[in-house]
Amino acid sequence: MKIVSFYKSLPISDPNSFVDLTAEPPRPGARDLLVEVEAISVNPVDTKIRSGGGPGRPDGQLPILGWDAAGVVKETGAEVTLFGVGEEVYYAGSVDRAGSYGQFQCVDERIVGRKPKTIGFAEAAALPLTTITAWEILFDRFGITRESKGSLLILGAAGGVGSIAIQLVRQLTNLTTIATASRPETEAWCNRMGANRVVDHGKPLSGQVRAIVPGGVNYVLALTRTEDHFDELIEAMAPQSAIGLIENPARPLEITKLKPKSISLHWEFMFTRSRYQTPDMGEQGRLLNEVAALVDAGRIQTTMQANLGAINAANMKNAHALVESGKTIGKIVLAGY
Repeated sequence: MKIVSFYKSLPISDPNSFVDLTAEPPRPGARDLLVEVEAISVNPVDTKIRSGGGPGRPDGQLPILGWDAAGVVKETGAEVTLFGVGEEVYYAGSVDRAGSYGQFQCVDERIVGRKPKTIGFAEAAALPLTTITAWEILFDRFGITRESKGSLLILGAAGGVGSIAIQLVRQLTNLTTIATASRPETEAWCNRMGANRVVDHGKPLSGQVRAIVPGGVNYVLALTRTEDHFDELIEAMAPQSAIGLIENPARPLEITKLKPKSISLHWEFMFTRSRYQTPDMGEQGRLLNEVAALVDAGRIQTTMQANLGAINAANMKNAHALVESGKTIGKIVLAGY
């Protein structure tokens, strides 16, 4: 099978940062699906692992990155019960296994969803990792329900996680969403996704937020450069509120500053369930199926912003360069071998 890989971690500007190679197709385990990958999307975790800043293959084999895919089931393991050969699926996979930068990938059926029927493979591949991340932090970590009241502030809302979080909150809760953006194009994107209000994170946030919600927001999704905005976020938050993070801050946060308002802090890592084989691992497949139904009902839209073409080394370099720039909107997708 064709794969896009590398022999050592290099800057994305290096000609050998990605190379086109071939490898033997994997064999599915008992609960695995063997999926023929039709489309993938690129996430910050991909760039971090390629640059040596994240977990590598535990078996020391040639790295195959990629944790967002849509494709077709070609073979099933002996104990698979949820899917059959020929079904179209989408998923984020496991960071501890070979990823989706290859024509075929094995993935545990419990973390796989049925691809939305009304969109193509490329549009579907933009959704899984960020959808799982946003869903878990909103509904599993924060415990938000349809009955929850108040407001949510999303820092860096035009990225992949923010783009789907805005939509999930709009469709499944009664919360008011305040998104942050700093450019006309990112503000327009947040409005397109369904944000109630958009403020500029290039300026002090607390005053802008409290002009909308005088008592402070009840929830904060801090998706980027939390360390630069931490004090302003705390000032913008209500007593007994909650803040959630997905990235490792560039410098330590003084979490004791959360104490006066009894603000709770939540970390989200969407690979936790697959890494530790938790009893509720199947929740990821379930939520992907629920979101697929929302897509097919016209309530959720893809967050794909650009399709860079075929899955090959040249296009992968371009995708990683864009993600590393920190200026991407929504998701970057590649499709077809």
